[in-house]
Amino acid sequence: MVVLRSYVAGSWRDPDGEGTPLPDAVTGEEVARFSAAGIDRAAALEHGRRTGGPALRELTFHQRASLLKALGSYLREHRDELYALSARAGATRADARFDVDGGIGVLLAYASKAKRELPNETVLVEGEVEPLAKGGGFVGQHLCTPLRGVAIQINAFNFPVWGPLEKLAPAFVAGMPSLIKPAGQTAYLTARLVELIVESGLLPEGTVQLLCGEAGDLLDHVTEQDLVAFTGSAGTAQRLRTHPALVGRSVRFNAEADSLNCSILGPDAVPGTGEFGLYVDQLVTEMTMKTGQKCTAIRRALVPGELMDEVAGAVRERLAGITVGDPADPAVTMGPLVGLDQREEVRRSLKALLDAGRLVFGDPETVPVVGADAERGAFLSPILLRADDPWRAEPHEVEAFGPVSTLLPYRDAAEVVELAARGRGSLAGSVVTADPDFAREVVLGTAPWHGRLLVLNGEDAGESTGHGSALPALVHGGPGRAGGGEELGGIRGVVHHMQRTAVQSGPAMMTALTGRWVPGTDRTVTDAHPFRKHLEDLRVGDTAVGGPRTVTLDDVEHFAEFTGDTFYAHMDDESARANPFFGGRVAHGYLVVSFAAGLFVDPEPGPVLANYGLENLRFLTPVYPGDELTVTLTAKQISPREGAGHGEVRWDTDVTNQDGASVAKYDVLTLVAKRPSA
Repeated sequence: MVVLRSYVAGSWRDPDGEGTPLPDAVTGEEVARFSAAGIDRAAALEHGRRTGGPALRELTFHQRASLLKALGSYLREHRDELYALSARAGATRADARFDVDGGIGVLLAYASKAKRELPNETVLVEGEVEPLAKGGGFVGQHLCTPLRGVAIQINAFNFPVWGPLEKLAPAFVAGMPSLIKPAGQTAYLTARLVELIVESGLLPEGTVQLLCGEAGDLLDHVTEQDLVAFTGSAGTAQRLRTHPALVGRSVRFNAEADSLNCSILGPDAVPGTGEFGLYVDQLVTEMTMKTGQKCTAIRRALVPGELMDEVAGAVRERLAGITVGDPADPAVTMGPLVGLDQREEVRRSLKALLDAGRLVFGDPETVPVVGADAERGAFLSPILLRADDPWRAEPHEVEAFGPVSTLLPYRDAAEVVELAARGRGSLAGSVVTADPDFAREVVLGTAPWHGRLLVLNGEDAGESTGHGSALPALVHGGPGRAGGGEELGGIRGVVHHMQRTAVQSGPAMMTALTGRWVPGTDRTVTDAHPFRKHLEDLRVGDTAVGGPRTVTLDDVEHFAEFTGDTFYAHMDDESARANPFFGGRVAHGYLVVSFAAGLFVDPEPGPVLANYGLENLRFLTPVYPGDELTVTLTAKQISPREGAGHGEVRWDTDVTNQDGASVAKYDVLTLVAKRPSA
């Protein structure tokens, strides 16, 4: 007998007692036992706060990202082991890849996004400086700092690898340690995942812990700085969000709950069209992948009433080709449910659904099984139902969490929007159509009830990841029944683990607090041009001033002829005078930017390797022939790049005329070399 251990407070801990048996989904044999009896949950949380949190907060966003990337590579080397364990949970190889490779992909995606979109710093400066007074001596800035608690994960059984990694990645990048609590049925998979993470030695101690058993009094010990993320049933989500400690301490709570997701077939997608085939293929895939045990799976298949028979026939034909059995058999395309209890739960839900419809395919009680005992394993046939009255409550309220979907008819776009909304909030929906007018009406009508919507047709089918595929760059969550959360996904998932604080101060103090030069702060003009300095020698506030240079009419006309930009404001005096913004011929904006570059660029080879862009460019005052331009270039932000011989420098650029009025403002982005290694 193997009793799963918890990893808390820096060591592996055996629970008290024998625990609950966890059966093999295929054979019914015991795989392991599950218990956290005797595990000190309060001590685990305190260890995360006192050990894991400080260790993470010492690292920059880029350093944390590098560790995630290394962990993803390490886990990739061990994924065959995780695939093998997944088979014991009923997963085919394709199912296992969806879970295991998907989870590893999330780590790598967050590592990449963090390096591209976050600074190589420990604090996130969000947005631009807000002027709070006319004189410029009082400003505001939003700062995001990591919460000083633990990100508590309460996960579902259906994605024992992807689920924990999906939550770990944004928390880790933000600088917040995680405590993982898996669901019992597949806890042996998550336990091995955490064993691999610990064995890698890559992550600082205390940043990942595992509570391999019941939650017990875990939530009694949360503080205002902790965060709870839950994946599971809508009913459990409702109970957890009202836990007295979460409510009393205003603990951030994110829920991703199962939902009655829909897929809508457009009226244009008649038999013989590519879209009709895409719809049928997608529905069958969503019914059978992970044996339908996905919170994003299609539960309601909404089709035009006149196409019900054709869709039913096409899906029935495809389902007849599905082979149910032991996932280890290459011929098997759908494995069992996660366990016998889950199969009985699906059968109970089916009884309610059959009150509103009838069977099109499958038998809830029997199914031919390849390579296994149909009674010992948790096998179930794919079940397609048909409800000809789409307004019956059951299909919109009862979820059979397995390979089950119900066909529902609709008359027009307005009705299908109403029917979709009857699910009271979904994680994912899809619209299969090539008709942009229908797609727009349905997408905009159903969007308030969905976290994610896929419009599928011949244009994107070749590269689409499918109806139910959560993508780390996008929102993963949904309104209403789906949990009410949209925090996970992209950098918003990172910021969810941080506190946003509005800081108010003078410009010089704000520069000191944020590490970014703020207008109104003194500049430092040195003898050496800033472009002659290596990255380590540059300081925020280092400034170069160039000019003045007089803009002539010949310059304007030459630029027009050379570039082909002969817009009338530059070339036709009479038309330019009639323009209310100018009153006469003006220089091209890009001529101003080009002259500014000529005024601040140091021509000799040196530490500046490249200019890789401009941001926030605005032309503020017209430049007329005869005006004199001066440019002031100030180092605004300095970002070393981890593991590279260079970093990025953002320069505040202010081009002024002879009266001191700004004619153009923008940021210049450069790559600057570090000092050569000795």
